[in-house]
Amino acid sequence: MSKYRIYEPGERQAALERRRLRKMARTAHGYVRGNTRQFYEWLGEMPKLHLPETPPIWICGDCHIENLGALAGSNGHVAVQIRDFDQSVVGHPGHDIIRLCLSLASAARSSDLCGTVTARMVEEVVRNYALALARGRRDEVPKAPDLVEATQRCAFDRSWKHLARDRLKHRTPSIDPGKKFWPLAPEERAAIVALFAQPAMRDLVLKLHHRGAEARIEVVDAAYWVKGCSSLELLRYAVIIGIWDGGAAPRYALFDIKEAEAPIAPAARPEAMPNDPAERVVAGARALSPILGERMGTGRIMDKPVFVRELLPQDLKIEVDQFASKSALAVAGYLAYVVGDSHGRLMSVEARDDWRRAVRQRGAAEIDAPDWLWHAVVAMSGRHEAAYLEHCCAHDLIYRH
Repeated sequence: MSKYRIYEPGERQAALERRRLRKMARTAHGYVRGNTRQFYEWLGEMPKLHLPETPPIWICGDCHIENLGALAGSNGHVAVQIRDFDQSVVGHPGHDIIRLCLSLASAARSSDLCGTVTARMVEEVVRNYALALARGRRDEVPKAPDLVEATQRCAFDRSWKHLARDRLKHRTPSIDPGKKFWPLAPEERAAIVALFAQPAMRDLVLKLHHRGAEARIEVVDAAYWVKGCSSLELLRYAVIIGIWDGGAAPRYALFDIKEAEAPIAPAARPEAMPNDPAERVVAGARALSPILGERMGTGRIMDKPVFVRELLPQDLKIEVDQFASKSALAVAGYLAYVVGDSHGRLMSVEARDDWRRAVRQRGAAEIDAPDWLWHAVVAMSGRHEAAYLEHCCAHDLIYRH
């Protein structure tokens, strides 16, 4: 029996809302990660913020530190790329840079680093993002810092047993109810079984595991997955799929099903995106992180759009508990290069050169960064710090009494 309270389907909504609010109250950095909606609202309320003109491209839309990390392709190659596309839209690339810088500034603040380090991190973001846009020689790629290298090394050696132990807390192909996994309603399980019975989803599973059409797949186990922060109130499921091919022992795969909703990030060209929210998420992933996008598909669960992706053992987010000054600068520069490389691949040569000059243009402040970026980071850091304190007072203290 689980030591945690297990919530039935009818009890979920209130429990998830409490959990989301408490999770955002744990750290200032956590509040920034879970506060995408107000980020864009406050950004829109800055009358002096004028982003340089550039043709819109697919952007992450929620480009904070933990939405980048190690990802594995079907060929076994592991690379650090953007790994979350819930807010992906065809929009302004400057939004991704501001969001990344705000996330880095918040992480530095949570690590008790001085403001000078934050300023230097913004400079590293500008320098390395612009370097990626230059599309120069591969030997110019910045060296992965220790934190990122450790994530990649760990990713290379992982197997299904590691994935099952980390995600499911044991090595067997089953999901035990507990803090992270809650029971399904009968109609939810039926909808999940029906989803994987659809030809497109079945073909995706077999393609990812290099199996022929004669192979058989089956939903072995499934549960409601309590995961994320700002998206906690959306449907989310963990599903174990068994794959049988002839007389060989079955192979198992873990799939993540998540409800898609209309984006919060502002779209510059809505007509260039799929109307279906789940198809939009997958299109953004395929544009910005192809090795993840190729593992994704779309469907519906109880008439709600969902996107589906296989989780591989090598998929690891970059987790920042405490920054030191040197590692903070290295991580800032490296992640900025990753984002810049993803953006740059989607731009024409002319647009890329113009945008690079706009990013590298030094402003009036005593920092090697454009005014639009620095002023946005300063203003947004202040708004989030004040809102975080109000959030803790309004929610965390109430739940403690």
